Amino acid sequence: MVWLLSDTGVREVAASTEGGGLWLSPEDMAAATGWEMKPEGLCQGEVCVPVPAGRTEEFAAGGKINAAAFWRHMGWPVAHGDNGVAWLLGEGADARRSALESLDAPDFTLPDLAGVEHSLSAQRGKKVFLATWASW
Repeated sequence: MVWLLSDTGVREVAASTEGGGLWLSPEDMAAATGWEMKPEGLCQGEVCVPVPAGRTEEFAAGGKINAAAFWRHMGWPVAHGDNGVAWLLGEGADARRSALESLDAPDFTLPDLAGVEHSLSAQRGKKVFLATWASW
């Protein structure tokens, strides 16, 4: 059993970690990551990634799927503890950048030194520099 942390949460799954891989059953792969093996490759919803020609056994063998190999193939980060009990399947930089670009800061209103209140929402469409300070 290993602990697997991915964008879908933390799960304890039965896995083999032979050869630096993270070999999961198809059911555990789907439950832990949302990706499942189909004839066209590894798929999540309508998105499918074909298994590279000549590398089938690197990604799927003996009824198991190598989640670490797939993650590395996609260019996403994979990390694990020295004992192989905890694994992280990270999110790709493009997905993180896209998510961060679409975020809006929550609106707030604060007074300036003269007591005049200013709202962040009043600055929409303008570049805003916020400087904060705390004594702790």
